[in-house]
Amino acid sequence: MPSIGVKLYSVFFKFMLKHRLQSRLQAPESDASGGTFGVTSRPAEETAAAANPLFTDGVATKDVHIDPVTSVSVRVFLPETCLNIPGAKSRSGVPLLDQNRSLTRRYSHGSSENSVVSGSNGVIVKSVESNLRRSSYGGSVDDANLKSENGTYRGYNPVGRASRRLPVMLQFHGGGFVSGSNDSVANDFFCRRIARLCDVIVLAVGYRLAPENKYPSAFEDGLKVLHWLAKQANLAECTKSLGSSKGAGVDLRRSEGNWHVADAFGASMVEPWLAAHGDPSRCVLLGVSCGANIADYVARKAIEAGKLLDPVKVVAQVLMYPFFIGSVPTHSEIKLSNSYFYDKAMCILAWKLFLPEDEFSLDHPAANPLVSGRGGPPLKKMPPTLTVVAEHDWMRDRAIAYSEELRKVNVDAPVLEYKDAVHEFATLDMLLKTPQAQACAEDIAIWVKKFISLRGHEFSY
Repeated sequence: MPSIGVKLYSVFFKFMLKHRLQSRLQAPESDASGGTFGVTSRPAEETAAAANPLFTDGVATKDVHIDPVTSVSVRVFLPETCLNIPGAKSRSGVPLLDQNRSLTRRYSHGSSENSVVSGSNGVIVKSVESNLRRSSYGGSVDDANLKSENGTYRGYNPVGRASRRLPVMLQFHGGGFVSGSNDSVANDFFCRRIARLCDVIVLAVGYRLAPENKYPSAFEDGLKVLHWLAKQANLAECTKSLGSSKGAGVDLRRSEGNWHVADAFGASMVEPWLAAHGDPSRCVLLGVSCGANIADYVARKAIEAGKLLDPVKVVAQVLMYPFFIGSVPTHSEIKLSNSYFYDKAMCILAWKLFLPEDEFSLDHPAANPLVSGRGGPPLKKMPPTLTVVAEHDWMRDRAIAYSEELRKVNVDAPVLEYKDAVHEFATLDMLLKTPQAQACAEDIAIWVKKFISLRGHEFSY
């Protein structure tokens, strides 16, 4: 059973959440309408963590506003291993490869060609070959030049020939579609942990919240970020191929030795961290609670888009205690309806706030993945799907049932169930530092690495 502290915090948490949901439900429609731009966070309800471009704890972060029409943004989490240089030492004096031996030992090694750059104009004055060991993701001593004197990561350097490419993970936070944010302290901590353990670039999506923006706004925002990632990958290729040519509305300008694709106002259109180190052909989706519903929707739309999303390829998805519900209750929905933190009555309130009034139904395609006539691609085309469930979560049975449906059509869809765990046990602020939360993140990393390793499907024990 959960500890006494968890039980007490659950009572307080449910009281506050119920008050917030009811106040929003009773608010006039005019007050609830946030227009197209929308709301992606509620600062009065939770503390935001400031972005930090320094690798102070092994992960640098920055915020990127990706859509001028809406408030959709992403927080980029870049692990320091993207600058992993053979033989180099970290600020602690420990060789970087020794710090990440558990990662590098699993990948093939090979020689790389390293260039020495002189001056701010980026002219290559010397090129030498090295037989130093490196991971199969790639790595170059050139990457060391991407840090300025104060430690701030400067981003993309076109002169570098072998920037280490990391898989990209899109993360969708929880909060019942009505609360939560991609820059909250809890979500920031969780994404940093995942970025380090999985050795991936995490893009935490700040989607629009309800009731200011009802369905399908949050789902469309998730898909919009995936299309933005594809656009970024194609723009990054433009910096390599266009050279000094100019086009209508797009210009290549030279700044600090780097070529950048710029718009008519001179602003860079390329996100430098992704351009230098992102590998969108190994894209993973991770959704927490209601974010799992968004992740599943994005995965289905990515299948429908096919090559239109090139070079982005969704290779796997992780659904952490998905926010599924239905009109016919499952065994867990009956037995655990008044469970910890999120009981069934409050979740129904959240769905009323999220779904348009004329569309409200517990069997809505966004709420129930098992409903007939859901549409979209056949289940057999879904990517490998890991489902994480908690023993004391009333939503667990429907998530397990969805995983079983995927396995029936030969999709790799394992279920990880954690004993004595509650909904959001690995992502809630109070529970983030528990051994169970750490173990869950490590289990996710083990499974995800099967599908992002360049050596193919391998267990990463």
